[in-house]
Amino acid sequence: MSTNKISEARPRVAVIGAGLGGMSAALSLAAAGCAVDLYEKNSHLGGKLNVLTRDGFSFDLGPSIFTLPHIFQQLFARGGRRFEDYVTLQPVTPHWRNFFEDGQVIDLDPDPVRMSQQLAKAGPGLEGAFRDFLNYSKRQYDLIDEGYFQQGLDTLSELLKYYGWRVFKLDFLSTMHRSVCRRLPNPYLQDIFDFFIKYVGSSALRAPGFMNMMPHIQFGYGLWYVEGGMYNLAHGIEKVLTELEVTIHRNCEVTGIETDGDRVTGLQTGGIFRPAEWIVCNMEVLPAYKKLLKMPPAACRRLKKYEPACSGIVIHLGVDRIYDCLAHHNFFFSRNQRKHFDTVFRKHEIPDDPTLYVVAPARSDQSVAPPGHDNIKILPHIPWINEEMPCPVEAYHALKDRVLDKLERMGLANLRRHVVVEHFWTPVDIQAMYGSNGGAIYGVVSDIWKNQAFKAPKQSREFANLLFVGGSVNPGGGMPMVALCGQLASDIIIKKLQQNAPENHV
Repeated sequence: MSTNKISEARPRVAVIGAGLGGMSAALSLAAAGCAVDLYEKNSHLGGKLNVLTRDGFSFDLGPSIFTLPHIFQQLFARGGRRFEDYVTLQPVTPHWRNFFEDGQVIDLDPDPVRMSQQLAKAGPGLEGAFRDFLNYSKRQYDLIDEGYFQQGLDTLSELLKYYGWRVFKLDFLSTMHRSVCRRLPNPYLQDIFDFFIKYVGSSALRAPGFMNMMPHIQFGYGLWYVEGGMYNLAHGIEKVLTELEVTIHRNCEVTGIETDGDRVTGLQTGGIFRPAEWIVCNMEVLPAYKKLLKMPPAACRRLKKYEPACSGIVIHLGVDRIYDCLAHHNFFFSRNQRKHFDTVFRKHEIPDDPTLYVVAPARSDQSVAPPGHDNIKILPHIPWINEEMPCPVEAYHALKDRVLDKLERMGLANLRRHVVVEHFWTPVDIQAMYGSNGGAIYGVVSDIWKNQAFKAPKQSREFANLLFVGGSVNPGGGMPMVALCGQLASDIIIKKLQQNAPENHV
């Protein structure tokens, strides 16, 4: 990644959207010497990294898991800062607690001795297969990190050219689920490791096998919590942006991008034209092409393969008791997870029995709830909004009832009776707040048949000085990936400015 300063006068760059991708790009560009304006339609910075405080509870409305801290350390280093001076991390142990309908409970734990004890609960003779699986996961991660992540590869042809014969070391032709089943001969472990796909909101039945790199992200680099709440990550980046003199425009919705031939010239906010030499767009690609660039349907058709990842209903509960059975991160598994994947990602229907992600952050930070109370977040994955076949709002509320029934049945006794604060979001709310495509939470789906797990390229094909960042472009969704995306996109601009040469299309 480039860290060199730009030699000429400060070029003006407009960044649309202050999600982590936009904030990362703004920081990197300002540190390199650009004059950066950051436009955000909401009052807060951080995009989906958001917070709600109510009656003594503090709910992280967005991401709950922090991984790959070195990517954020690199980001802060670009601005001449130490990440640790702005954000404090604490490790989460166990990583996850996994609940099954038959009463079995299995933790994923970074400690080898404790993990061996948990494996023994799952079944006999699993230690060797588990360690072999983690080694396989590390090999996949190392390969993907070397090229796709660090080199910013954007297309399958770029990937094949970079890796050459080594591409055969990537688990490319199998699905994630098939590779898990081949290496882990135990139904509990198969469900657990299939659901690592939650990081990118996709289906293990349709994601390529190399997505099994994700367990290594967790076991190799740790699982973390941001002290004081996940939103403090956004606060930390915002402080650096202010120190680097980025001009931040809050409550300032961009309504259009102006163009002249194959270049963008600036943007419209509140009826005012604001010129820019470069634009970085943190709005997802398809909504940006439709709403900001007013591109015709034919121009958007090529983006069809970049289907949205899943959405979800998000339930935040403040309860007047503590559920000791919960760890910080928990999964309550479907009786038939293959059916769950198929229902959500192939049939695009609301699942009868989804796997639930349940967060109890008070296990790591008691300040998020009053004494004697618990703070619980519940997220089942469901289809994105299909405007041709919209889901009635009643179906979201019916799913919420089934979700609470499931939790009460699987260990959270009388949960409804203990609720004192409730906040509920549907895909419609997510779409309205963040402008995401179809209310998707994780950007673009990772699907071996639709897009080989690639997202849209970072540089616009039509406009040489327009770049995209965020979960809908490579390297994809999740906090570290969108932060990396912002750095990679800024490097494209920095390199062009340093060369002082005409921009080339991707």
